[in-house]
Amino acid sequence: MGIRTGQQYLEALNGRHAEIYVNGEKVTSGIADHPAFRNSARSYAHLFDMQHDPAFAGRLTYASPLTADPVSTSFLIPRCEADLVARREAFTAWTSFSHGFLGRSGDYMNSALTALAAATTFFGKTDPAFGERIRGYYTRARDNDLLATHTLVPPQVNRSVSASQQGAGQLTAHVVEERADGVVIRGARLLATLGPIADELLVFPSTVLRGTPDDGPYSFAFAIPNDAPGLRYYCRAPLHNGGSAFDEPLASRFEEMDAVAVFDDVLVPRDRIFMLGHPELCNAWYSETGAGALMAHQVVTRTLAKTEFYLGLASEIAATIGIGQFQHIQEDLAELIAYVEIEKALLRASEADGELSEDGVFLPRWATLNAARNWYPRKVSQRLPEIIRKFSASGLMALPSEADFDRATAAGDADLDTYLQAATATARQRARLFKLALDASVSGFAGRESLYEYYFFGDPVRMASAMVSGYDRGPARARVRDLLGDAPD
Repeated sequence: MGIRTGQQYLEALNGRHAEIYVNGEKVTSGIADHPAFRNSARSYAHLFDMQHDPAFAGRLTYASPLTADPVSTSFLIPRCEADLVARREAFTAWTSFSHGFLGRSGDYMNSALTALAAATTFFGKTDPAFGERIRGYYTRARDNDLLATHTLVPPQVNRSVSASQQGAGQLTAHVVEERADGVVIRGARLLATLGPIADELLVFPSTVLRGTPDDGPYSFAFAIPNDAPGLRYYCRAPLHNGGSAFDEPLASRFEEMDAVAVFDDVLVPRDRIFMLGHPELCNAWYSETGAGALMAHQVVTRTLAKTEFYLGLASEIAATIGIGQFQHIQEDLAELIAYVEIEKALLRASEADGELSEDGVFLPRWATLNAARNWYPRKVSQRLPEIIRKFSASGLMALPSEADFDRATAAGDADLDTYLQAATATARQRARLFKLALDASVSGFAGRESLYEYYFFGDPVRMASAMVSGYDRGPARARVRDLLGDAPD
């Protein structure tokens, strides 16, 4: 089959009967056309269509080794630096469309599946059947162009104890029965971003397990269809309020629904189980397979596009209202430029300094990407909307709707055109720009984006600790000791 069109994706979505709850409503059909999911589904459909566009197909696809049909470049197993560059260029094409606001585009989880499918050494540490299954699933996902998302985090009930101690061990998704045909899962996971409009849900190892026998029922990795019997999604309230692209320019296009995934005795077929038990291997799921490195490579490409968007937005605001000549504005623009160039440099350095794994996969340098994924959430993601708020100031609160402009035009009312004009733009143009600034800095959509980016890879404090413990600081310390040893008495 190979790559799908956007229409094929939407038809498949409408053909499924997932159990979804949103705003007090139970949704089991017509998901692609439901107001809570319609616009986001069509943004994803556009990504599928881009793979067929001659302007992008050369970057976004390659020939399947199995069928020779065109498949997504995000499934390409990198064997050299050029392959990593090709993957990044494909990521860039998609994320340039979304400006980095679609955090769960298919290339993210495709990157994980690609690394896992090639991680022969890792799966050789346990039952080889697990590796065979993940390779089979990867091939199926690649050649059928499936859109997968995942869910990782256990319910936020009592973080001071392990999953086995929360609600007598019954809250976090866990194995309640092993059968000849598979395992039965009960409990919940959060957060399943994109879950309602994905084809498949990947339930991969959760946050760090403690490695005790009690962790056994919570140690697994598997994939299930989005409408598997017993799987329910409970969505947060939508952040798109129904406004037009004028009034809600980002939320109307890129609202990604977040949901809690509840497993009510969900049967996972044996051929869809990629790990069962082995807490120590579950803890190493991302690091030893290379999945973490390939996923981070996609994420840094996406966050670069987002940073470039904020640089463009800030620059457009400065030019529109005539503040670009002020030094404090130039200082902030210089900061944004530096962020863009640092992210570009980190991406290229990770590719240029990549190395072949034991399995012959050319992985980007993890230490470089790890620095990027620690730096961006804390230092960059929270600063971007802050700069937009500073540039826009109270202008973000003086924004009539598109309907107000239409009424004024029809009535010949010149008030808005007179009093809301800008140095280089009409009142309508200025309002449209500032509506975009609002959606990127202070709206509910913007707030969710800030939270999403800050915790994208988990708790930044724990991430920092892991970075310190995993980084070889020996050579740097040795230089200091050498200097002290050479000091004159």
